[in-house]
Amino acid sequence: MAKKGQTKATATKRSKQQRAYNSSPEQKKRRAQRNAARAKMEKEGKVSKGDGKDVDHKDKNTSNNSNGNLRVKSKKANRADNRSTGGRKKKGAKK
Repeated sequence: MAKKGQTKATATKRSKQQRAYNSSPEQKKRRAQRNAARAKMEKEGKVSKGDGKDVDHKDKNTSNNSNGNLRVKSKKANRADNRSTGGRKKKGAKK
């Protein structure tokens, strides 16, 4: 087993790149902001662990965790809604 901070001998190039990306300070900060938004909604009773829901930022700014900017959406709807940031394209949409 690999020690802390090391990768397995069988790790792929992609997994090494992903680990480096996820451990960058910028990504750690953004992940903490998203986690804080979810915790806020859990405290208000709007979501719960394992409910299959996402906390959506209406303005797509993860640092804006104000009540007016957060809403609960299904995972499918939230991830399809983020088309402008690389999400799924709308069915029947013109190219």
